[in-house]
Amino acid sequence: MCGITGFIQWNGDLMHQSELLLNMTQTLSDRGPDAAGTWISNPCAFGHRRLSVMDPENGAQPMIRQLEDITYTIVYNGELYNAPELKKELQQRGHFFRTQCDTEVLLEAYIEWGPECVDRLNGIFAFAVWDSGRQQVFLARDRLGVKPLFYSHTENVFVFGSEPKALLQHPAVEAVVDAEGLAEIFIIGPARTPGHGVYSSMKELRPGQTLTYNRDGMHIQTYWKLESIAHEDDTEQTALKVRELLLDTVERQLISDVPVCTLLSGGLDSSALSALAVDYYKRTGQGQVHTYSVDYVDNDKHFKAHAFQPGADAPWIQRMVDELGTNHHWIEFDTPEVVAALNNSTLTRDLPGMADVDSSLYLFCQEIKKGATVAISGEAADEVFGGYPWFHREDMLNSGTFPWAVAPDMRASLLSPEVREWIKPLEYLNDRYSEAIGEVPKLSGETGKAAQMRVMSYLNITRFMPTLLDRKDRMSMGAGLEVRVPYCDHRLVQYVWNIPWSIKMTGGREKGILRKALEGILPDDVLYRKKSPYPKTHNPSYLAAVKKQALELLDDSSSPLLKLIDTQKVRDIAASPEASTNLPWFGQLMSGPQLFAYLTQVDNWLRTYKVAIR
Repeated sequence: MCGITGFIQWNGDLMHQSELLLNMTQTLSDRGPDAAGTWISNPCAFGHRRLSVMDPENGAQPMIRQLEDITYTIVYNGELYNAPELKKELQQRGHFFRTQCDTEVLLEAYIEWGPECVDRLNGIFAFAVWDSGRQQVFLARDRLGVKPLFYSHTENVFVFGSEPKALLQHPAVEAVVDAEGLAEIFIIGPARTPGHGVYSSMKELRPGQTLTYNRDGMHIQTYWKLESIAHEDDTEQTALKVRELLLDTVERQLISDVPVCTLLSGGLDSSALSALAVDYYKRTGQGQVHTYSVDYVDNDKHFKAHAFQPGADAPWIQRMVDELGTNHHWIEFDTPEVVAALNNSTLTRDLPGMADVDSSLYLFCQEIKKGATVAISGEAADEVFGGYPWFHREDMLNSGTFPWAVAPDMRASLLSPEVREWIKPLEYLNDRYSEAIGEVPKLSGETGKAAQMRVMSYLNITRFMPTLLDRKDRMSMGAGLEVRVPYCDHRLVQYVWNIPWSIKMTGGREKGILRKALEGILPDDVLYRKKSPYPKTHNPSYLAAVKKQALELLDDSSSPLLKLIDTQKVRDIAASPEASTNLPWFGQLMSGPQLFAYLTQVDNWLRTYKVAIR
């Protein structure tokens, strides 16, 4: 993986802006610690930071091809999992290759097919190609949005980058947040509405979209989206198809010229990927697979089972390590480390995030990076196959809002009266929810429970899943670690999207069809274990530490947070043991402690980025 950035400016000589381009590129050094490159040719400036995964000796970027009087230049972040097939086809069409890296395959694919090349790609990617013949820049983002791509378009300049921090280096992009941005932070956050960049002058290219910018302006096109079609396969055929797709995508994603490991929580999703990796390594003679897990000091003492987290992970991790014979690495963090990393995780994301869920992942990825460059992770299986509790609880199914944010009145009450009046958080939330519901591709003749579950699946794939993919990309790339997510293969997602809920629930269990597809790959006790999410700390010292930080902010007259929130409301929550611990704030993992941490992240973000609110 890598970091990309650049800008197009029709007026003036960009050669005088090389230092600006260098500064923009340097902000992405964590994403690409191995090499850097810049390229300027009026009216285009490209910057790139490289994390070498395939063909480390070659493949430097920006990569340039000169065909007669036309120059093609690419900057690219991602991995193409069908690069071998594409390369073979392009060779048959007369293309010659100088490297073994997928960057060259992608550039040659653009030269051959132009913007339509995206239809042929299987992978995770964000890239930009300058095409001097057409005098345009062409940008594209992968179908599920695994790799980020932000942009800003003003009257005189178009700016883009893998992360907001790169764009914010450019003088045309200011750290300004308006009413909509505040609503994203306080009523939607730590999620984001697709396409929104929070900063008022910034947007994010949505998953499955391309963007073309030339002298006529900017044009955005959707090249892929979920399609609702009748599912013809029976349960046995469906399980077999899911198995085939998963096997294919995992094997494609295990190909690398650098060490690959898996993240192992002992749950269904990560255990399946680890088992498939072990089998592949045995068949290809690549030795022992390394697996990694994360936990917290004294979690065994303080863990209490509840609906969202029914059991501890450690015994199940050991069960899978014994079963698979992996070289396992137990990573453990204490409260002071997790709290101290909150600020770094905010700067890595450029926005307030998922509190300790972010900071612990950031630390976890730093530890993994010491032994590996690429990791395989089980993100997205719950969104795709319907594993979360809100797929199965009537109160959450019928909440009338995003089921991971079922306490909007409470969230709105945290804001100062003036801010509530200005941003109208509940109206904003309702508009975003209605917008999402309106996008759902209906299936003709589908009604009742089946139609309801299609809506829930759509909300999860297009609204909740991006939150976790955003988190995984930022925290992992902040450590220079590439994380691949096989459950986000677009072929698998499209197929499972149309599986009827009755088949998805095969055996009367959440993710039942996935369990059936994995029979014989996992031991039965692991196969039918109840879902447990990414581990968080249950140590009361964490609550005490973040509550203390939040209360100190309320006493700090210089805090930019104070004019935005109802300080007394926050004090009341802090004074209530029940609210401090069990506040229903966001998703499965974020309650009272995470609210306090989130407020400190907002404060840090406002100060560090010198955010102007207007």
